[in-house]
Amino acid sequence: AGELQDAGFRLTGIDMVIHSTVPIGGGLSSSAALEVSSALAFTSAAGVEVERKQLALICQAAEHNYAGMMCGVMDQYIALFGEHGVAVRLDCRSLEHEAVPLSAGTAKFIVCDTGVRHELASSEYNKRRAECQEGVRVAGRVLDSAPIKALRDVTTADLPDLEPELEPVVFRRVRHVVTENARVLEAVTAMWARNHLALGALMDASHDSLRNDYEVSCSELDTLVEIAWGQGGVYGSRMTGGGFGGCTISLVGADKVDTFCENVAHGYEA
Repeated sequence: AGELQDAGFRLTGIDMVIHSTVPIGGGLSSSAALEVSSALAFTSAAGVEVERKQLALICQAAEHNYAGMMCGVMDQYIALFGEHGVAVRLDCRSLEHEAVPLSAGTAKFIVCDTGVRHELASSEYNKRRAECQEGVRVAGRVLDSAPIKALRDVTTADLPDLEPELEPVVFRRVRHVVTENARVLEAVTAMWARNHLALGALMDASHDSLRNDYEVSCSELDTLVEIAWGQGGVYGSRMTGGGFGGCTISLVGADKVDTFCENVAHGYEA
C-alpha cells in the first residue's frame, strides 16, 4: 500500500483476510504472491487501475524497501502475467515476455517440499547479489565487448578471460549466472520442441550449478533431487527458489507421476 501511494495512487482503507496454499519460504514465490494479491485488492477496492508491468515493479519495490530482500522482478511479473499451461520467458531488462506452451499431456512438473526452512536464505541472497555486482564491475573493466551493465551481457566465451581477474568465489557466482542464462534460452527451445530429455538435462545441470557454483542448495534439497534422479520416468530435477531449504521441481513422465510421488515420499522419509 505504501509503495502504491508513493507512486501517486490514492487508496482507501479495507478489511482483508489472506488465505494461501503456497508454503511460506518454500521457494514458490510466496512473498510475491502476497505482494501482488494485496496490491490487486488495494487497487480494486479504491477503483484504481495500474498497468501490470508498473504494478510488478511497485511490488518489487515493496520487497526491497519493506522486507529488505533485494530481489529481481521475475516473481512479481509472473504472478501478474502467468497463464495456465504455459511457461513465461521474461526479459528482466526490457520487461518483455514470451508465453511458451507446456506439454502437460506427456509430462508433468512435480513440486516436492523438503519441509526445511533455513534462515540463511535472505542474508545469503543479498550476499550473492553483491558478489554478482562485483563480477559486473570487473567484467566491465576486463572485457572489450559492449558496456557490461549486468551479467546477462557476459557470455560463456568470456569466462576464460574473467577467471584470472576474479576471486574464485566471485568467479563461481558469475559462471553460474552466465551459464544459467544460456540454459534458460536452451530450455525455451526444448519446450517449444517438446523435447523432455533435453529439458530434463538442463534442469539437472542447473541444480549442479546452483549447488556447486552458486552454493545455495542444502543437504535436504540435494537428497530430494538425488532421490528423484533415481526414479524411472524422471527427465530432470532441480531445486527451485532462493535455496537453503524449500522445494524441488521435477519433470516426470505423465504415466509415472503416482509412482514417483510414492517413491520420493518414502525415500525422503527414510
